[in-house]
Amino acid sequence: MRAGLMTVRPILRSAAVVSLVVALGTAVPAYAGDGSWNGSGGSSQPNQPKTDPGATSAHGTIGAHVVIDQKQTGSAGSSATATSSSTDWKPPVCWYEPMYTPKEYEDFIKSAYKGAGEPAASYAKKRADEDYHKGDKGLWWQVKFRNDNFTEACPVTTDNWEIWVPPAQPKPEPHQLTPEILSELAYNSTKLPTPPVELSPRADRLIVNLGTRVKLKSDFDRVWTTASINYKGVQMAATTVATPVALKVEAGTADADPQACSYDLVESKGSYVVDSTDAACNITYRRSSGTGTYPFKASITWKVTWTNSADPDGVPQQPALPDGLSTYEQNVTVKEIQAVNR
Repeated sequence: MRAGLMTVRPILRSAAVVSLVVALGTAVPAYAGDGSWNGSGGSSQPNQPKTDPGATSAHGTIGAHVVIDQKQTGSAGSSATATSSSTDWKPPVCWYEPMYTPKEYEDFIKSAYKGAGEPAASYAKKRADEDYHKGDKGLWWQVKFRNDNFTEACPVTTDNWEIWVPPAQPKPEPHQLTPEILSELAYNSTKLPTPPVELSPRADRLIVNLGTRVKLKSDFDRVWTTASINYKGVQMAATTVATPVALKVEAGTADADPQACSYDLVESKGSYVVDSTDAACNITYRRSSGTGTYPFKASITWKVTWTNSADPDGVPQQPALPDGLSTYEQNVTVKEIQAVNR
């Protein structure tokens, strides 16, 4: 399959030379549950997420026309791409998204496949025999890739790099862009802040046989990412919302009792907090780190939901996405206090 990708992909790249100037001239009805077509090729945008004071945004694009927009509130510390709690979860490798009107598609095929050998020549003839669906309402959707390194096989067959999608389509074709696929692309693009953990005593002066108390030292709130498309009248969006729910800390050595503790995060005054001062579990080191250190690790578990719009407060959808994880590791020094006998 990968060989097929490498053979046909250079032809698809030449689509950039085709001028996309013809818009759909008639209105078409909405897709059931999968965004909407207004058929005008207009530029109206999906409703954007509400932002909280102090929120920051990150923008990017995937494929040809999928836009990624992240809103992150609260902690202003470092962040990293979310790690899935499920080792089986993988983001989409490729998908179909809207690209051409029938006339644009005819121009593209005649230009990109001119003088091509097999199997490209047969592919171009198949589309010509269909007359490119000229006179029909709808759009040609083309396969697009999450990245261009081709390290994963795309499940789309090489004889269907484009599919014809009519406006009254009762059910999406396999791998056709939907809010569910957009939610997976948004999840894969989400960056989560690392846990802003504060230790007491401080990380450079922990004490043998004294419990290590932890708390979050800055505001910590949910994060959401929207993936959307608004192209040639096709409008849809999905928003993943990551909410911090639990903190786990690990001592980094077997010479601690307990070696790990977990705490539920509590929402308070618009952010999520934890303070283990009165908790039943606090890591207690039983041996000093000597001239070295121990790798103390803190991990936040994020409950991830998604909506089929650009509104993070919309109704959560199914199927569910796996929990996300963000982790921070720091070296701690543990000293032993010696009693002085006089």
